[in-house]
Amino acid sequence: MTYRLFEEKRHASIYQRYRFVPPEEIRDIILHYLERKKGQPHVLAVDLGCGTGQNSRLLAPHFQEVVGIDISECQLEEARAVAGFNNITYRKGTAEELPFPDGSVDLLTAASAAHWFDQQRFLLEAGRVLKPCGCLALLGFADNIRLHYGSCGDRLTDIYDEFKKVLLPYTSTQVAVANTKLQDLYAAIPFPDKERIECIPLKQQISVRNIVGFIESFSMYQAFQRAEPDAATALLQRTHDRFLKEMGVTSPDTLMDVTLEYFCVLASKPE
Repeated sequence: MTYRLFEEKRHASIYQRYRFVPPEEIRDIILHYLERKKGQPHVLAVDLGCGTGQNSRLLAPHFQEVVGIDISECQLEEARAVAGFNNITYRKGTAEELPFPDGSVDLLTAASAAHWFDQQRFLLEAGRVLKPCGCLALLGFADNIRLHYGSCGDRLTDIYDEFKKVLLPYTSTQVAVANTKLQDLYAAIPFPDKERIECIPLKQQISVRNIVGFIESFSMYQAFQRAEPDAATALLQRTHDRFLKEMGVTSPDTLMDVTLEYFCVLASKPE
């Protein structure tokens, strides 16, 4: 089954502006793994569920060619609008039916996307297109984001958690798969050479405007908005206002600290 949840043009624009870009630390972990398992040359990387291309652009300097695949044409339009990456191409498609010959891909990756894939079909296709010793890298972050500002303590995180609680009726089972750090998908990978790094803590600064944009990009918020547009808009505005009030500031460009726990599933196809 292919999930089609991020296809509207407005949602794609929000995704491009506000989603967290995968950190360079995770990219380096993936590249070092690929170097150990396969070595040079790094010819072709394929970024599945590429969305607006954040992860594809991180990989571009390290491969002769990067191909981003996504089911949403609106997401791909946003990706193509980012100039300066001549070795990236974007194609509409799914992770379960890839337009590549057998044994042709050095690295197959997905950033915060693999929980939407049909597990069995995706793994069969990964095994088909990867080169011998080619690598699979699936990354994301856990659903335990912590927000910090001044002396606010845990109160900003509480506001964030209360927002998510309202969205529980609209939260798909696939989001729960991501929150397990892809445990079942990792177990199902047929390659004996595999590992799962479960906790890579990272801290960054983000504005109130951007954290509100980030939570607006959630699939469950988008589902809530389709079902109850007025209530969804009011919830988002109320959350925005609560952040500012708790922080004692008026500007939505005020920065707060965000702590994330990333994870990464790595596997290498046998020779």
